[in-house]
Amino acid sequence: MRPIVVFVLLAGVAAAVSFENPLSTPWFPEAETNEYYQFDWPVQTVAIIGAGPSGLVAFRELTEAGLHVRIFERDSVPGGNWHYTEEVPLDAPVPNAPTPIANFVPSLPPACVDLPYSEEFQDDGKICRDHRGPKPMWESLTTNSPSPLQQFPQWPWPAGTPWELSQYQVRNYLRSYASYHNINSNDENPAAAYSTRVERVEKRINQAGQEQGWRLWLRTLEPTQSNTYRATWWTEDFDAVVVATGRNAPLMPSIPGLEEWVWRFPDLLRHSRQYRRPETYSNQTVLIIGAATSGTEISRGLNQHARKIYQSFRPHNNNGTHSALENEFRRIPKNTSLVGEIERFLPLSDESSIQSGHVELKNGTILSGIDSVILATGYRYSFPFLPQYYDGAAYEPHAGSTRTVAPFLPLDGSHIRDLYLDQFYVRDPTLAFLGVSSGTSSFLSAEYTALALAKVWTDTAMLPDTETMQALYDKTVEKRSKVPRYLARIVYLIGWLNKAAAKYGGKQVDGVPKYTTEVLRYWLIGHFGEPVQIKGLEQDEGVLASLGLAQRYDDDLLFHADNW
Repeated sequence: MRPIVVFVLLAGVAAAVSFENPLSTPWFPEAETNEYYQFDWPVQTVAIIGAGPSGLVAFRELTEAGLHVRIFERDSVPGGNWHYTEEVPLDAPVPNAPTPIANFVPSLPPACVDLPYSEEFQDDGKICRDHRGPKPMWESLTTNSPSPLQQFPQWPWPAGTPWELSQYQVRNYLRSYASYHNINSNDENPAAAYSTRVERVEKRINQAGQEQGWRLWLRTLEPTQSNTYRATWWTEDFDAVVVATGRNAPLMPSIPGLEEWVWRFPDLLRHSRQYRRPETYSNQTVLIIGAATSGTEISRGLNQHARKIYQSFRPHNNNGTHSALENEFRRIPKNTSLVGEIERFLPLSDESSIQSGHVELKNGTILSGIDSVILATGYRYSFPFLPQYYDGAAYEPHAGSTRTVAPFLPLDGSHIRDLYLDQFYVRDPTLAFLGVSSGTSSFLSAEYTALALAKVWTDTAMLPDTETMQALYDKTVEKRSKVPRYLARIVYLIGWLNKAAAKYGGKQVDGVPKYTTEVLRYWLIGHFGEPVQIKGLEQDEGVLASLGLAQRYDDDLLFHADNW
């Protein structure tokens, strides 16, 4: 959930050095075609799902472009993940819940009722908690990129703001940004719908039997009295939809024996998204599975409270660009015991306590005396409101919705296929995704990706035709094991958007701020120490050399920030 900061550094550097020919990157080549995508209907109304950083900037850009926009957020406030509460998410199941419902199980109204439709029910808190979705945020969390780069250019931090920010500061920053645009939860602006979950998104059929726009099935919960709530369902229609919900479903590892342990000790084995405070683990022996960003920072917080910490890591198995695991090792306290990958959780006897259980590592070592286990094992993409687009889906649409769909969502939740520029759905670019390009800050990329939506949907920037978009997408897939595609995407977007502005008029964008390189160089010195070690950037040796950053390629000690 918290991508490694060095990727942002390299994105900034690459953008700075690549403007001689900004549309010629091999990872996002310029479309060599005179055929452009023709929308079957004009885009005038847009729904945004999610009021995190990307969704908030998209609202600004789309409204400034003259479109009518509604933003839907299941939580009661804006900010996305930047909303700490003592309330924790529901337990992550083992084995993993099916990806289409791993984030939540959609709740739809009874068949054949007139909408809007309401029901009242009693709740002990579980239904409302599932509806809101408490965030994977702990109380002492701080940012892993500096404040000059954890901001929107139009909304800079006040002078003198520390580089390291608490989660409270980022929360307040995002809420102030929402307030400035009159879409905070207390602004009573009908353009923003809070405590509203999108349960389904379907392609709409018009009276002539043709596809035209999208229909959203929506549900809100409101308290009526103590422990009593009213659920209301309704639908709204839009010409285009932006999905800005991020990587949001917990990923639990497939380790033999883990399911039995979770069933026996449900409150003692938890995914890191449920971690809140280190005091909970005072004087305990804790096993943390995962040594990427979240696992490392949780380990640092626990160090002064836990009796002993075992931190399990595994070698990285991704050939793409990623930060060396050794970078994170530098931040793990010296008295934490680093151990290798887990082979299995050994079977329990009927009378076993968790302390008497045994965990076997792949090297044969046996761990015992463990009081709690924290699984910092990452997240996957889950879009419960788009079940019809998953591979192998058996789906019955509502009346008035299309039956013809082409799946593009893999069942493992690892990525999203067929996205041109990592945001436009190739077969119908009126469906777009934000924040799905791994490894870069949403604060950095949002300005460019949101403007791309606004320009394309107002015909001031053109997409190539469907066949060309698919071909270009396929080329980016071939290049993914090389320089990261998000790095090239930022370079491409800046050049493409400014070229479109020169041709069709409208807003231009500046390049990545010139101070990016220097700010992050000093930040990395303080955060990790030098040299920063990076895998998979052989083609960027000149960039790294200019920064004084060393490279080391050691397949046994490499780790991707988004995986455990």
